[in-house]
Amino acid sequence: MTAAPPVASLLDLSGRTAIITGASGGIGAGIARRFGEAGANVVCHYNSNRDSAERVAEAIRSTGGKALSCQADVSSGKEAADLVGRAVAEFGSADILVNNAGQQPVRMLADMSEGDWSAMMAANVAGPFLLVRAFVEQARKAGRPGSVVNIASIEGHNPAPGHGHYATSKAALLMFTKAAALEFGAFGIRINSISPGLIHRDGIEEGWPEGVGRWKAAAALPRLGRPDDIADAALFLASDAARWITGADLVVDGGVRARPTW
Repeated sequence: MTAAPPVASLLDLSGRTAIITGASGGIGAGIARRFGEAGANVVCHYNSNRDSAERVAEAIRSTGGKALSCQADVSSGKEAADLVGRAVAEFGSADILVNNAGQQPVRMLADMSEGDWSAMMAANVAGPFLLVRAFVEQARKAGRPGSVVNIASIEGHNPAPGHGHYATSKAALLMFTKAAALEFGAFGIRINSISPGLIHRDGIEEGWPEGVGRWKAAAALPRLGRPDDIADAALFLASDAARWITGADLVVDGGVRARPTW
């Protein structure tokens, strides 16, 4: 039987390369910085916000880490594959993939166009599928294990008004996580997800005070989440500390889903 890694090395990502999609701000930026702290080479993906992604990469480099920013439309199979290829070309491998990029517009189903629905599914479901496919292909060719963390949402478990298409996309992502974990585990690739609750962003208390108030009243731990709360969960799932965990969804919501809904 192989000995367990020493505690001091469990969260050490040194020598591994992590691709973080949607790393230009919020949760993605928090994950990228945390993985950089853990020693990973970090590819900070962005679609349109180059300056923000580059600032995140520069923050990692400023503390001695290795990072680059890289643009891609991850709903394109070619661009998803090119993103994984860029990581391999720059750092020699792609060992961790965090599918964080996505969209969350508010729109009632009755008012939604076919284009609205399709755009949501392209960003939140097709993008992770295409990236996982490209990631697994290069990992199998290299004969290396790998870890994928999909950022889902508690709305994949319980929808909110105006978020019908978003909730549906995140529910699909949760099932995709399980299906991919089942299929690719034989190749040493673990695939898990995180379902965040409401995460703080600049201006949220002023712009949506009633929603923030309802959240704090419902949460067992009465505060909004922070990007670092999700980053630490992602670090755990990507690391050797979670070496026998795959196909799982880690809910990080301050205990909101522990509350009865009836």
